[in-house]
Amino acid sequence: MTRKMFKIITATLLAGSIGQAAMSVPAHAGGRISVSLAPANTEDAGIFATGLRFYSLYRGLRDGDIRQSGHGNVAGMAQNGRGNLGIIQQQGNGHSATLQQNGNDDAYGIFQYGKETSADVVQDGDGRSGATFSYGW
Repeated sequence: MTRKMFKIITATLLAGSIGQAAMSVPAHAGGRISVSLAPANTEDAGIFATGLRFYSLYRGLRDGDIRQSGHGNVAGMAQNGRGNLGIIQQQGNGHSATLQQNGNDDAYGIFQYGKETSADVVQDGDGRSGATFSYGW
């Protein structure tokens, strides 16, 4: 057998074994869905913020509140201004969320369920509101 033929056979066997290893890796069946709501005008933003404030009163939440249940969740919040409401709630495992509010009288809620969802929100200005709902599987 010639040296060239030996190299071709070796390369063919190596490529075949790499292809077989790639085919035996299980498929990743996970995924996520996320919906964000942000009112387009001041009147709607005020109504939406009122809803979030009623929710926070009902749940006993303060101006900025992070509640997590599960494992491996991380969250952070920064509020620069007065009268802001920030809510982060995570149920499940492996979630990540940050909320930064720069202004006055802003309201935002991040709600994550299932596993491995991520949300990073920055609110700039006054009187803004919104919410993000995420579910991962």
